[in-house]
Amino acid sequence: MNDRYDPGYGGDQYELVGYDEYGQPVYRQIPAQQTPQQAYDPYAQQGYGYDPYATGQQQPAQPYDSYDTGRQPPAPSYDTGRQPPASSYDTGRQPQAPPYDPAYDPYGTGTPAGGTAAYDPYGQPAAGAQQPRAAGQTAHIPQQPGPAEVPDDPPAGPERDYHTEQFAFVEEPDGDSGDVIDWLKFTENRTERREEARRRARSRVIALVVVLALVAAGGVGYLWYAGKLPGLSSSDTKSGPSTAVADQKRDVIVVHLHNTAKGGTSTALLVDNTTTQQGTTVLLPNSLTLTDDAGSVTTLAKSVDDDGSSGTRDQLDTVLGTNIEGTWRLDTPYLQNLVELVGNIDIDTDTDVPDPGKKKGTAPLVREGKSQTLSGKAAVAYATYRASGEAQNAQLERFGQVLQGVLRKMSSDAQAATVTVQTLGQIIEPPLSDKNLGAFLAELADLAKGGDHKTALLPVQSDGTLSAETSASVVKDILGGTAKSPDQGSAVRVSVQNATGVKDNTEKARVVLLNGGFSFLEGGTASAAQAASKVLYSDAAHKDDATEVAKTLGLPDGAVAKGTVGSNADVSVVLGQDYTPSSS
Repeated sequence: MNDRYDPGYGGDQYELVGYDEYGQPVYRQIPAQQTPQQAYDPYAQQGYGYDPYATGQQQPAQPYDSYDTGRQPPAPSYDTGRQPPASSYDTGRQPQAPPYDPAYDPYGTGTPAGGTAAYDPYGQPAAGAQQPRAAGQTAHIPQQPGPAEVPDDPPAGPERDYHTEQFAFVEEPDGDSGDVIDWLKFTENRTERREEARRRARSRVIALVVVLALVAAGGVGYLWYAGKLPGLSSSDTKSGPSTAVADQKRDVIVVHLHNTAKGGTSTALLVDNTTTQQGTTVLLPNSLTLTDDAGSVTTLAKSVDDDGSSGTRDQLDTVLGTNIEGTWRLDTPYLQNLVELVGNIDIDTDTDVPDPGKKKGTAPLVREGKSQTLSGKAAVAYATYRASGEAQNAQLERFGQVLQGVLRKMSSDAQAATVTVQTLGQIIEPPLSDKNLGAFLAELADLAKGGDHKTALLPVQSDGTLSAETSASVVKDILGGTAKSPDQGSAVRVSVQNATGVKDNTEKARVVLLNGGFSFLEGGTASAAQAASKVLYSDAAHKDDATEVAKTLGLPDGAVAKGTVGSNADVSVVLGQDYTPSSS
């Protein structure tokens, strides 16, 4: 490949020596072979080859440098941006101003202009020297790097053959590349942040699920430990299934409410199961049959009146198979004071209760409704109220509601509860004491406030006895005992049919008969009312029993007669309109 071309100025040629940093070709001037002749010296006025004294002798011109290149050095160019004007001395062609060469020494001092290194005589530019450029090309200043310029007109010559190894490719920065990179980084960082946020969210959800599972497991475990899981009996207590019902620790006292105004009693057992942390008030119907010290069959109501606290407590232990630790006799005036000491009670009442001190038609003392606040007087009236025709169990359940309300308002502190009991001023029967009763009530109060206290009615059959099926849930599970009703073989079985027209008379007759030591059998209600009552016996051996039944019910001796009696009864009674019930 021919890397030379002739620009057409005096036969000088330029040789391609390489490419600058912008990929532009760089040429080096090659002097043409010609006869030496006097060259135009634009610097003759400065004494270079000039006779300043007109002696006629030409001073020898200073060489361009210590190495003769064979031609007169070209005038330096100072990059004025235009061609210098033509000299007045015409040589026959327009001299071409050479490009600026920092290695050129115009004053012959031996130091190149600009303080750069000398020019290499072998045609290679010295270190730091500017590469020679083609004619008409603007000189490049090293201190201010910029793109190299090429001649306006490409050099004439044969078609050039370029190879890729002749080009120096420079990766030029793109102004938009930085923005693209920043955008990519931003997108990547945002994606990473989203992924990290998702991972953190998943971790939180997993942690929350684990925590909820642990809490649920702990709650179920606690309920199982405390014996509060629905569907589980009290045997599934916190002491574990291995603790039998009979082995659980219980504290039991009996409470007898004496109605000093109208007469009669109401009985309940207060039970504190310290093993299961459960409290219970067990309501005992007055018709519950007991066996007295003489071995005779009696009822709970008759036992309280005749045998007193100690005898009744022992009889209850025998029938229920439990261990009662003491008796709390609570007369109605003391109940009224107790309710006022705890600050009244709030219960759900099931009926209106009239004020006993006012006439009929006036506003009731207690109104039916939810969360009714009862004073001491109202609490006593509600606890002892029994409407016409109601069974005794209805009144007994109201008494249980009042006891529940008192326990919820009682202090859970043993000392404070003891002070409340002492403030009542009543005499506590041994072996129970003020301190023991106060501590016991404080324990039950704590359970009642926490929802761990309930009320249960002891199921009793019509003859006052207990059946294994109906009483197992109370006697066995709550009291931990076994039902042992007294033998009814020796008791006279009395069947009662109500022909008075008053529904409540059956219940009243039942109570009276049970209190008299008879076994009561329900005979139903007659289709039509009868004026006179009848007491019948079928076996002459039961004539005296029939006479005793008539006296117990307040009927005349003329009512006793021989007649048809049911197969399961010894004496049959038909109550007529002449029957006047007595208070139980």
